[in-house]
Amino acid sequence: MADFSDVLLTADYDRTLTAPDASVPANNLEAIRYFMDNGGVFTVNTGRTVASSGCFIGRVPVNAPLLLYNGSAAYDPETNDFLFVHEIDLDSNEVRDRILREFPSLYFEYQGARAHYMFRRHPVWPEFCENNGIPWAYAAPGDDLGPFLKFCVYARLSDVTVDHLFNGTPEEIALMDRVESWLTGEYGDKCVITRSADLYIDVQPKGVSKGRSAKRLKEMLGKKLLVCIGDAENDVPMLDDADYAFCPADADVNGRYTNVCPCADGALADLIYNVIPEL
Repeated sequence: MADFSDVLLTADYDRTLTAPDASVPANNLEAIRYFMDNGGVFTVNTGRTVASSGCFIGRVPVNAPLLLYNGSAAYDPETNDFLFVHEIDLDSNEVRDRILREFPSLYFEYQGARAHYMFRRHPVWPEFCENNGIPWAYAAPGDDLGPFLKFCVYARLSDVTVDHLFNGTPEEIALMDRVESWLTGEYGDKCVITRSADLYIDVQPKGVSKGRSAKRLKEMLGKKLLVCIGDAENDVPMLDDADYAFCPADADVNGRYTNVCPCADGALADLIYNVIPEL
């Protein structure tokens, strides 16, 4: 029987812990329990927010605070408290208005601590949020939406799953390339701009990342090894800061890190059962 007591393991959620259809393979859940039962500390390290983590809180076993907002916050679901937060040092109303003036076809989403907020009607967005277990509301300029931890922009929303955000047309991808470049030029001094999917860009405070939050948690817990697994560009800081980094064989970044099996087959289970004991 393996002894994982020296290890902090953090895993991305979408398309790493889950299959592309957003289901969580049963062997991943079994493997996490096995890992924790044998001394390991596991948590999810994701771009999702407190609001959008409702789909897995209480369903995916963890024994450490969740690392959310691409590293902008650590959240304890048992106490419903933040261990730490980092806010964007900008006026959210001004940022929103500038982005929507420059790119009127985009959708701006304020990802708050308790809900996600949109500022213009969208026929799919409420259903998208409900399908992904996200509390949502339409907001008006000047509403108090809580701490400015993270926002995102979409090229489109045409499906209730996150999977369609990874499959843009050449025209949509070109648009988001321009948006990413513009955001970097306008706000790169105070924000980290991350292309999390073809049609989706995350923006969070400068100086935070999945990797920095994972290393901070490792130090807080006194663990010797940080092992991380992820699939996309927003996972790269986590993977680069890990002592050992892995990704599913079907990951967007699979050419840069050691691969385990595809996410639908239980990439996390493969890592726990077959790889970590040999490290």
